[in-house]
Amino acid sequence: MELKTKIAAIEGKQELLITRVFDLPLELLFQAHVEPDIVEQWMGTKVLKLENKKHGSYQFETTDPKGNKHGFNGTIHESVPNQKITRTFEMENANFGVQLEFLEFEKLTDRTSRLNMHVVYRSVAIRDQILQLPFAQGINMAHNRLQDIVNKLK
Repeated sequence: MELKTKIAAIEGKQELLITRVFDLPLELLFQAHVEPDIVEQWMGTKVLKLENKKHGSYQFETTDPKGNKHGFNGTIHESVPNQKITRTFEMENANFGVQLEFLEFEKLTDRTSRLNMHVVYRSVAIRDQILQLPFAQGINMAHNRLQDIVNKLK
């Protein structure tokens, strides 16, 4: 089965370009990234904090099947409604370090929109480590849940 979320990794570069077209109006796609209760549902995580504003921060926590808790956090550098979010992302207790994420929200039609993500890692080696994980499948599953959950809000 073809994955709907596309990931481009250019050889020798420390970044990923991730795109996904959603059958959602632009406003709903953006809302799914800034409303804590919606984020919790499609990301499958608990939102401890989500300050979607310049100099804001966020903190998420997920529990694996064995009951171990894993934290994720970052700083929001810029948030322009229905246009873009610039933020850092860090997995606590992981050796990947902080990554920089540029999320751009693009209206295609009144009913469809595209999410463009530009993710920058500290090194090519770290980016390649991420790609060795089930990253592509995970982000596709999350985006599929986002589509399904937000469809119910329409």
